[in-house]
Amino acid sequence: MFREGLFDGARVLVTGGGTGLGRMMAERLVALGASVELWGRRGEVVAATAAEINARHPGRATSRAVDIKDPAAVDAAVAAMWDEGRPATHLVNNAAGNFISRTEDLSPRAFHAIADIVFHGTFQVTQAVGKRWIKDGTGGSVVSIIVTWVRTGAPFVVPSAMSKAGIDAMTKSLAVEWGRHGIRLNAIAPGTIPTEGMFARLRPGENNPAERAARANPMRRVGTPEDIGDLAAFLLSPVWINGETIALDGGSWLTGGGGFQDYLGWSDDDWAAARERIKARNAADKSQRG
Repeated sequence: MFREGLFDGARVLVTGGGTGLGRMMAERLVALGASVELWGRRGEVVAATAAEINARHPGRATSRAVDIKDPAAVDAAVAAMWDEGRPATHLVNNAAGNFISRTEDLSPRAFHAIADIVFHGTFQVTQAVGKRWIKDGTGGSVVSIIVTWVRTGAPFVVPSAMSKAGIDAMTKSLAVEWGRHGIRLNAIAPGTIPTEGMFARLRPGENNPAERAARANPMRRVGTPEDIGDLAAFLLSPVWINGETIALDGGSWLTGGGGFQDYLGWSDDDWAAARERIKARNAADKSQRG
C-alpha cells in the first residue's frame, strides 16, 4: 500500500518533530509525498530538521517553535497554519517527556513537567486542529504516540503512564464523537526504538540498553525508523480503522508490563546517582538551546 505519492497534497503536523520518533515518522511521510510542519519547543532543532528534509525534498517541510503546554500558543500556531494557507490535513501527536523516578520522590513540579506536555498538551493540539476540521468540513486523521503501559501500568514512570492512558482514552472517545465528521483517531504504542533522549532519561548510565532490550524481546530485536514510519503512514492513510491502539513492539509487552521492574532492586544510592545523571543531561540540553 505504500505506493509513491500516497500522501500527495497532504500536510501533516508533527509535534516533537525535530528528533527521535517524530523525525522518523516525518521523514517517512515526506518520502510518500506529504508536506510536514514540525513543532517543538526548541525552534533551532525543528528548523534544522526541516532544512535537512528540504535538502532532499525541496519545499516540503516547515517548522515552528511551539510549547504545547501553553493552550494560547497552540491555538495561535494552529490558526497561523490556516491563515498562511497551509492547514493541516493530518496530525501526529508525538511530543512527550519522561524520566524514571520513585513515585514517592516526585515533586508536584516534576509530575506536571510530564503531565502538562503529554496529557494537557496532546489534548490541546488535538482539539485546536479538530475543531477547525469540523468547521471546515474536511475531516482528518490523527495518530498519537502512547505506550504499552496503558494496558499494564509501569513502575517508576507513573506520570507518563497516567498521562498516556489519558491519551488512549481520548483516542477511543473522540473516535466515536468525531467519526461523523470524517475524523479518525488511532494510537501507536511503540516498544524500544532507540533514541538518545529516551535512553538518557529512562536508562541513565546503562551500557548498551538497546542490546539488552533486543535480548529480552520475543523477536530478538528493537524497532527501527521503518517500523514506526510505516505504521504511522498506514494509520494516517484512508483505512477503515478508528479508535485503535496498536502495539508496535514485537510482542514485548506480553512478557511483562512496563519493562522497569529491574529498578525494584535499586538502592537509595542508585537512585541518587540516576537523578544526577538525568540532571546533567537536562542541563546539557538547556545549554544547547542557548
